[in-house]
Amino acid sequence: MEQKLEKRICQNCRLQFTIEPDDFSFYEKIKVPAPTFCPECRMQRRFTFRNERVLHRNKCAKTGKSVISCFSSESPFIIYDRDIWWSDKWDPTEYGMDYDFSRPFFKQFRELLEKVPQPNLFIGKCTDTLYGNHIGEFKNSYLVSASWLGENINYASRCNESKDSMDMFTTVNCEFCYDDVSCVKCYETFYSQNAVSCVSSYFLYDCKNCTNCFGCTNLRNKSYCIWNEQLTKEEYFKKLSELNIGNYNNFKKIKEEFNKFKLSALRRFSNIVNSSNVSGDDITNASNSHDCFYVANNIKDCRFLINAIDRLNDSYDGYGVGANTQLLYEGIDSGVNGSMQLFTATSWECLNTEYSYNCHGCNNLFACVGLRENSYCIFNKQYSKGEYIELKKKIIEHMNNIPYTDKKGNVYKYGEFFPAEISPFGYNETVAEDYFPLSEDDIKSNGYNFLNPDKSGYTITHTSKDIPDDIKDIKETILDYIIECESCNKGYKIIQSEYEFLKRFNLPIPRKCFECRHKDRFNQVNPPKLWHRSCMKEGCTNTFETSYVPERPEIIYCEKCYQNEVY
Repeated sequence: MEQKLEKRICQNCRLQFTIEPDDFSFYEKIKVPAPTFCPECRMQRRFTFRNERVLHRNKCAKTGKSVISCFSSESPFIIYDRDIWWSDKWDPTEYGMDYDFSRPFFKQFRELLEKVPQPNLFIGKCTDTLYGNHIGEFKNSYLVSASWLGENINYASRCNESKDSMDMFTTVNCEFCYDDVSCVKCYETFYSQNAVSCVSSYFLYDCKNCTNCFGCTNLRNKSYCIWNEQLTKEEYFKKLSELNIGNYNNFKKIKEEFNKFKLSALRRFSNIVNSSNVSGDDITNASNSHDCFYVANNIKDCRFLINAIDRLNDSYDGYGVGANTQLLYEGIDSGVNGSMQLFTATSWECLNTEYSYNCHGCNNLFACVGLRENSYCIFNKQYSKGEYIELKKKIIEHMNNIPYTDKKGNVYKYGEFFPAEISPFGYNETVAEDYFPLSEDDIKSNGYNFLNPDKSGYTITHTSKDIPDDIKDIKETILDYIIECESCNKGYKIIQSEYEFLKRFNLPIPRKCFECRHKDRFNQVNPPKLWHRSCMKEGCTNTFETSYVPERPEIIYCEKCYQNEVY
């Protein structure tokens, strides 16, 4: 019988949401009930299980060695140095628990989560990379998060397949770039957004195949332009020298002017490339996928994805997922040659796994933590195939008969992701705080965990006023400074490779700390949400779904009008 569209009320926010016929077909395929939370509340709940950038001093419980960790020292979790965690020096099945049918499932899972050791950081195949988290295959990098494949990268998030760059966000295949957002295949391109295949340029917005351009928007295949005005090569370099952005006061004025200038740029309703039948934003090489944001490379038949890449099929509700995976549902940092990964966090190369955290190379797991290359386990305890199937069936029935109720009164039966209140992280240190910022009082009143900020920190020795205006006048002694951030007033340092990079390209020393610089870049990217709007081209009646909030001042065009004007 054909399934009809259904409208429901989210039990968390109490707003109405819609479940489409295709959604029901997906839920039936993976044999889970339809959700009781709306897509946005499901997203927020998943995000509470991912701390990408907030790092702490902690101790390896195995060696007593001091380590940098994404887990706070005040949390109850047992931390191992990641090299020890991945070694054969301990056995996660030794922490196996019998299931207790007298208590709710999620309460027992939290107990297992606290018993089984966790790696101090979630990094893989990295060398000489300090203070990174949720990254893989990085060399000689510093303070990088949520990224894959890089070398000599500093201060970056979602920076993939790039080299010799810093202060980057949502970028791919970039080299010798600085302070860029959503740029692809750029070289020596600085302070730019939505630039593709650009070289030796500054302050670009929505430019492609441009070389030696400055302060430009909507350009294609241009060279030697400043503020969209064509110059000769000689005029360009003379003017560039006069602008001297290595002087911080000059830089500030130019940045302010550019931010005003780019408001007049034409913007396509959504950045969709080589894709068909899709909705969302920043989508490349995808088909039949909807409500997806920042996804690329063979994404097919998916919905409600954020930050997904590389051969992901038939999957819903994921963040940081992909790499040859199918039938994934409600996952964070999961995938990698996987299938039927349901309600998982940080699980790679797994088949038929449900409600599991940080498991790798496993199949047929239910409610497990920290397992590697295990099969037919429940709560980290080994069973035969027949015992596993029977017990799993009984636990699912028990989850429905004796559900978990969180502090807000939300009811969790089988088919819901982990409650946010059993997350190993404080709400204010997770991705949830990025997309759904809340005050301390609101975090606590919603039943989320709140982490008191670390009291330790740098003792400030210099303010930004103590730094010479021009990069040419700054000496290497600045590496000994503890500088007060102009935004949050916390102390930060300039590292050697950063100093050398800025000197080489005549760029000013930043006056803000890394976290505040990251927030500035993050705020340039639209939220992962769609609004119904009309094309702003006079006389056009086309409508579309866009991530530009209706109240924003930018000029938004439909695809046809954008192509006619810009290309």
